[in-house]
This record gives sequence, structure tokens and C-alpha cells, in this order.
Amino acid sequence: MLKIVAFIMMGLTFITLSLGLLFGGFASLHPAHAAPVTQSADAGAPGHFTNSSIGQSEPTTVFTLTSPDFKEGEVLKPEFSYNGFGCTGKNVAPTLNWDHAPSETKYFALTVYDPDAPTGSGWWHWLVVNIPKEAKSLDASKLPATLPEGALTTQNDYGATSYGGPCPPVGDKSHRYIFTLYALKDKVAVNDVHVPAAQIGYQINQLKIAQAQIIGYYGR
Repeated sequence: MLKIVAFIMMGLTFITLSLGLLFGGFASLHPAHAAPVTQSADAGAPGHFTNSSIGQSEPTTVFTLTSPDFKEGEVLKPEFSYNGFGCTGKNVAPTLNWDHAPSETKYFALTVYDPDAPTGSGWWHWLVVNIPKEAKSLDASKLPATLPEGALTTQNDYGATSYGGPCPPVGDKSHRYIFTLYALKDKVAVNDVHVPAAQIGYQINQLKIAQAQIIGYYGR
């Protein structure tokens, strides 16, 4: 009797092993039926990034140009427009303030440019170069008394070495007046303040470290 029971147990063991081999092979041929493989967090998973670290290379401070007389995108007051060519403004410039210039700045330069003027090349309204790095503002309403020592105003497209306000054609769309302050690594070489504005602009772009802008609009 014991021999019969032992024989039956051996037979059941053989059948169990055979079935295990059969279904194990089936699972290896069909991965969808296989047990899921556990992958460690370091195995190529993008778990090393967070919302605060992705693309966060911005500086803590930003070089800015602002004015108490107008905000970005606002219409300039009539007093800032030109006095001539049919315009009757006071031809005084808005006051400008700036902050957070790069530490390596040696000088500043300021330009005011109208890209919408019907000339094919825009219109330069104001160019001030070699503003000392210690300066933080231009109170243009009191020029030239408050022009920082050493700074120069070069010729604009009116032919004057001063600020020249907006004076777009009557009925034309409102023009953009782009006030740009440049942080420069060196002084702009000026042998003649009547040098064309494009030449001054070329030098500025060769020397610039950073720039800040504010845009006002004016039409009539």
C-alpha cells in the first residue's frame, strides 16, 4: 500500500513540474501575460526634474527702464511732441529711470527711435551717449542742466543735437517711439556730435552688454 501511495505522489509531482514548465514558457513568449518588471527610479526615469528647476536660469534682477510720465504701451502726452513741422508740442522728453544694470557696465547710451516713420529707415529722435555708470535717471525736462557730466547728445534726424519729439504725419496710424537704454562695456567714440545717427547706433551695438526698453505711442 505504501508503494502505491509513493507512486501516486511521484506522478503528481511530475505533472506539476510539467505544467509549470509549460506555462512558464508560454509567459516568456507572450510578455503581456508575464509578471510586471519593477524598475528602479534611477533607470532612465525623468525624476530628477521639478517645476522649479526646469528652465530656471533667469537672473534674480532684471535690467529695467521706466518712466513716471508713461507706462509701456501708453500714448505719450502732447507736451512730449515736437514743436515744428506742424506739431505744437513743448518738445520736452519724458523723465526716464533705470535700475539693475549689469555689474560690468562702464557707460550707458540712450536712443529714441520711430520705426514707423515714412522714410524707409525710421527716424532717430534722440541719442545720448557716454552716460556715466553711476547715473540712474535722466530728467530730460531740465536738459541740458541735468545731463550727467561727460554725456553727449549727438545729432538726431531733425538735424539737432537734442531731443526731438514725435511728429508723425496727420492721419497716419499711431507710431511707436522706442526708448532704449544700453549698458555698454566702453565709451562710444565721438569726434563730432553731428555724426549720422546710424554710425552712433553701430558703435552702440558693438559695445552693448544689455539693453532695456519702454515703448510709447503717438499719433495725430
